[in-house]
Amino acid sequence: MSDTIHIQPTAPLAERVLVPGDPGRALLLAQALLSEPKMFNHNRGLWGYTGPALLDGEPLTIQSTGMGGPSAAIVIAELADLGARTIVRVGTCGGLDESLALGELLVASEAVGEDGTSRALQSAGRVGPDADLLARLSDAGPVRVGPVVSTDLFYDTAPGTEERWRDDGLLAVEMETATLFALAARRRLRAAAVLIVTDLLFPSRRRIDPEELHEAEHRLGELAVAALAADPA
Repeated sequence: MSDTIHIQPTAPLAERVLVPGDPGRALLLAQALLSEPKMFNHNRGLWGYTGPALLDGEPLTIQSTGMGGPSAAIVIAELADLGARTIVRVGTCGGLDESLALGELLVASEAVGEDGTSRALQSAGRVGPDADLLARLSDAGPVRVGPVVSTDLFYDTAPGTEERWRDDGLLAVEMETATLFALAARRRLRAAAVLIVTDLLFPSRRRIDPEELHEAEHRLGELAVAALAADPA
């Protein structure tokens, strides 16, 4: 039996881990990025997979976190307890900056924590990724790089909030990156985040179509693994 409660490993954990929120994306990335993937976790519907990465043959785990900071914090903490040392979020975001395009990849240079979980972790409000991972993700392919904001709400944000974030120069909004960065600082993990722009909030709301999302998910995984393969740590 594992000492962790929510993650119940059925295969070895790699020290480097990709963490999508969506269990379905974890499966898609495992099929695309791993040779001979094995189920790592299925407890609580938090699907995870592990195996050698096709790109470099080194062990890689892909573990979903679920939605929002509280769920992500549980999964990341238990991954750290099990031996993970490098964690890259491979998720989605809503674009605040009008120059962003649907399907574009955005590397988070920092995260502003307007969510309860990163605040409960006593982050300073703005938390950043590992500098080397940030550089490697930025160099691994065509991406935008900039700050994001993490929130607890997907719907029913207070009027004017999204405009304030945009006017503060934040490129996108999502739900888990500030938690990852804050927890990484506390537990001495190396962490970064790369996100697909799946929604545009301004000047009017638009949503990515399923085919374009599927293609972007493959680019997302390939870029993250390329950055990890180039990482001497």
